[in-house]
Amino acid sequence: MKKTATLFRAFTFVILASVLLQQCAIIRPGQIGIRQQLGVIKGAPIKGGVRIYNPFITKIVKINVRTVEVFNILPLPTKEGLSINAEISLLYHVRSDSANDVYTKFGTNYQEVMVLSNFRATAREISARYVAKELYATERNKVETEIANELSADITKYGFVVDAVLLKDIILPPQMVQAIQDKVNAEQTVLKMDFVIQQQKKEAERRIIEAEGIRKAQNIIDSSLTAKLLQYNNIDMLKSLMNSQNAKIIITDGKAPQIFTNTEGN
Repeated sequence: MKKTATLFRAFTFVILASVLLQQCAIIRPGQIGIRQQLGVIKGAPIKGGVRIYNPFITKIVKINVRTVEVFNILPLPTKEGLSINAEISLLYHVRSDSANDVYTKFGTNYQEVMVLSNFRATAREISARYVAKELYATERNKVETEIANELSADITKYGFVVDAVLLKDIILPPQMVQAIQDKVNAEQTVLKMDFVIQQQKKEAERRIIEAEGIRKAQNIIDSSLTAKLLQYNNIDMLKSLMNSQNAKIIITDGKAPQIFTNTEGN
């Protein structure tokens, strides 16, 4: 008898625990709870903790408000009419204060219904403004920014926040990649030649300026060599020769002396 009573109490405890657990909802960090009672949203969004509810007439719907990354491989058109594949990620989140509206308008499949449908359309629209080379090599950051800005303009009013758009890779046919690389190399060669030409022009200008300076200096020297100055320099030179210990013969007409030095005795 006692054993039967114990089993009955244990069974009753399990039943009560199960019922109580069915009446509890745990809203974890990064989630918002929405109370739906008899098909109608009741009260403000639930921000966290344990909530007791009547499971027969009430349902607690959990909405994720953390930043979510959605990875896509999208076929994108280019300005020249080509189609390329792009590995592109979208980072977004639901605003906590808009969780009720998001659920009411789009349900729990809001990501596909509203976010991704707009994201794909916007990415195609932006990529069509650029040629393949720009998407592949030079304008990635600009394309990411434009997609994020235009997508934000479309979905922010519905309670979504675009955190970032990341254009991770552009997948092109090998021959197109080679053609783009060849064109980039050719452009770099042209830029290098332009630099060399400019450098040579600067060097030519430097030499002209240097020659002009030498010419002006020579003109100044020539203009300062008067007859009296030359005569004075000759006299000064003869004075130095007279003080020299070497034997010498000086022949002069009074203007420019010719000197013959006898070095046999040395």
